[in-house]
Amino acid sequence: MQRFMSWSFALAAGLFLAASVQAASLSPEKVVQKIADDLAAKIGAHRDELKNDHEKLIDEIDDILLPHFDIEYASLLVLGRNARAATPEQRSRFAKAFYNSIAHRYAEGLLNYTRGNVNVLPFSGTLNDKRTIVRTEVILDDGKKVAVDYAFRKTSSGEWKAYDVIIEGISYITNYRNQVAAEIKASSLDSLIERLETQGAKALEVLEKKGGA
Repeated sequence: MQRFMSWSFALAAGLFLAASVQAASLSPEKVVQKIADDLAAKIGAHRDELKNDHEKLIDEIDDILLPHFDIEYASLLVLGRNARAATPEQRSRFAKAFYNSIAHRYAEGLLNYTRGNVNVLPFSGTLNDKRTIVRTEVILDDGKKVAVDYAFRKTSSGEWKAYDVIIEGISYITNYRNQVAAEIKASSLDSLIERLETQGAKALEVLEKKGGA
């Protein structure tokens, strides 16, 4: 699961990488295809440097990902029913802490990203004006193909942003929602937020182990 998520966040981290591209005018699948190529080149050129500088790797992820992945919306989906009882401050803190934990947990997956790892499949079906799915195949070292899809939604400003990653039919939103719900039930939302804020990736790893991820 971790390796697949690493590849998935590698692509998600690349969304709208090229500042000169008016991504809002591109279909989501064309954005992912371009990013797959650009990300491979960017990481390939700095792999050794980033391998020895984890904080710089995290900074790179922040610079690339934060503007283009709908963190607020994704975190609300992860909280599920618990979002209704959460205060605006709790929702904001959870979104930031959860993203930071995810970024640190899977950052090194970017270093394993190479050109040819991902094939963006041709779009089929009707493009919804508000939501769509971009389907891709991740090719593993042994030649096995793994289905990795990206859920996009169009924001009020007209931008397409990714908010979910579905690996072989398993949504990361659903996966973490179940784990988060169980953790909140066992303790509290404030307690979970505090652990994510202070322990980051370690807290997320414990959460995953409890949930069998």
